[in-house]
Amino acid sequence: MQPFTLLIKPSGSDCNLDCTYCFYKCRPSEIGHGRQRMSEEVLEKLVKDYMDLRFQLSGFAWQGGEPTLMGLDFFKRAVEMQKRYGVAGQEVGNSLQTNAILLDNAEWCRFLQESRFLVGVSIDGPKELHDYYRLDLGGHGTWDRVMAAIRRMKEFGVEYNTLTLVNRLTADHADAIFDFLVGLGIRYLQFIPCVEVDLPSGQIAEFSVTPGQYGDFLCRVFDRWMAFGPEKLSIRDFDSILSHCIGGRHTICTFDRQCSQYIVIEHQGDVFPCDFFVEPKWRLGNILETPIEQLAACERKKAFARMKTNLANKCLVCRHLPVCRGGCMKDRAPFGADDCGRESYFCESYRRFFDHAMPRFLQVAAQIRSGALVRPAQLA
Repeated sequence: MQPFTLLIKPSGSDCNLDCTYCFYKCRPSEIGHGRQRMSEEVLEKLVKDYMDLRFQLSGFAWQGGEPTLMGLDFFKRAVEMQKRYGVAGQEVGNSLQTNAILLDNAEWCRFLQESRFLVGVSIDGPKELHDYYRLDLGGHGTWDRVMAAIRRMKEFGVEYNTLTLVNRLTADHADAIFDFLVGLGIRYLQFIPCVEVDLPSGQIAEFSVTPGQYGDFLCRVFDRWMAFGPEKLSIRDFDSILSHCIGGRHTICTFDRQCSQYIVIEHQGDVFPCDFFVEPKWRLGNILETPIEQLAACERKKAFARMKTNLANKCLVCRHLPVCRGGCMKDRAPFGADDCGRESYFCESYRRFFDHAMPRFLQVAAQIRSGALVRPAQLA
């Protein structure tokens, strides 16, 4: 079967922060709240089932909420199980998306380095931008603690990158954010646009980035990336577009034809096709009752993957359709019908960005194909 990645939420929506723009604050109560922890039974079942598929690369992406709330011993057991159920030549990749608050100690960092975890640190830029929304449970900013964890990870040689949420505030500070992240020595960046619906009012939440803001942000970061040197800095969305220009395939699901690159496993073993659609309608089953292989190939999963192809008429006649494919379904579904056959909230953003950037993307792709520009292996 086609390889896929596991996106695992061992602590569910539980978190040690209280970010204003938290994804889970804009979701119905049935997704669960409070203390949620994955049992040993669920952990062993997901590792064994997945490793038994014998993919050349088995990808475990640990997310939340905040996955480090599970404690270090949980992840040590997960790695031990991966070794127990794997076979010679089977490669395993572990990634950990975290607010990093709990990583400011030698024991965590030593484990992450020795086990070759790739750590994604959520940080929104300089202190005044990060601390505006990213608060702890006491209402205090978290930037100082995140930076302490970054310094400790550097000390131990932990491989890490950053994830920055582009919200109503940060979108207007592309240069400051770019300079800050590059100044940290980071060479792999992720920028995620923040848009949510306020549940009580049904309106776009006030912290959400506007389409105009996000388009301007993408264009400015792209210009800075080109000036810095695309061979020296990896930006997730830009890498995917380059991959499409070179070989016709995207590396992220946002711009892909279908949504089928991973499945989500919640703390109790429930499986969903996407972490933006963790709702009863799209529950595929539970790994304690059905093997992961069957859940990943079930008809409901296939129906979800196909749903992305139901595009708005505006998309069908757009010159950027081959590279955009209507964007992420999450940015269509909250604002229209369940079938997601509406234009993206970010349609204006992407049209502006692709008009601005595609000619130069094609030039860079041509340079890579000809050998005139060589990207380091970790950036390719």
